Amino acid sequence: MPPRKLYLGPLTDNRRWDMVKIRPDDVFVVSPPKCGTTWMQTIIALLFTGDPEVETELSVKMPWVDFRLREMPEVAARLEAMEHRRSLKSHTPMDGLPLDDHAQYICVFRHPLDAHFSYRKHLRNLPMPFFGLWYPEDDTEGTTFRRFLDGGPEGFDGDAMALAHIIRHYQAAVALAERPNVALFHYADMTRDLAGTFATLAEMLGITHSAPVMERLVQTARFDNMKAHAARFAPSGGKGFMKSDAEFFHSGTSGKWKGRLSDAELAAYDAMMDAHLTPEQRTWLEYGSSGPA
Repeated sequence: MPPRKLYLGPLTDNRRWDMVKIRPDDVFVVSPPKCGTTWMQTIIALLFTGDPEVETELSVKMPWVDFRLREMPEVAARLEAMEHRRSLKSHTPMDGLPLDDHAQYICVFRHPLDAHFSYRKHLRNLPMPFFGLWYPEDDTEGTTFRRFLDGGPEGFDGDAMALAHIIRHYQAAVALAERPNVALFHYADMTRDLAGTFATLAEMLGITHSAPVMERLVQTARFDNMKAHAARFAPSGGKGFMKSDAEFFHSGTSGKWKGRLSDAELAAYDAMMDAHLTPEQRTWLEYGSSGPA
């Protein structure tokens, strides 16, 4: 196995994983931002407990380990003290994570343009002004999309979520997809068949619940319910970290980028995607297993 790549940005420091003792039943949720990370974490929390009323408290119970703005000794101690089955979140590509032969790695992806436009809105909802140069509020010159295309996969560019970073995430996951403990999920598939997503995950994680319980869990994880109870389901919800917990769950829809990019911008995006991915890989990354509707 090659050595782990270094991912070090304003938000991410994947060296922090050196302080985590991985357990064989750990479940990693690995994805670029705004691709369904919180949704997948919530599904796993519901499956772990079988309780549709569970207080997920994702930031505490299923922490984002890479997030360098929290003291790592405290995060590591909290994880070590957990007596229940653990789930851990990462926005680091798989080639920067410690790989265990028994822990499960759940990789979640979304159409890169949907993720990009969702991230634009997400940053407006956070107290992180240092992204202003990449995501200017009054972007009359197309700066944001130009940097999305020009940025690299690591460092500041990675945390600003350049297209190269999304592609790196996907390629690193695909390279490991033949391992029995690595699985790729797509936001579009989760949207089309949430009950099927629950069933697939339950089988992967060795979890069994009765049909009535599973139906209640599925209903709890539907977008409208999560948005209606945003303080409960948003990361750090109810603590005032975000300007609006409800805005974290803005719409949950896809394709909002349509009509907002010029022909030249779309052509540049197409060229980059085609340069790095096969046609089959590109179709899956953009649309999931069912392809474009």
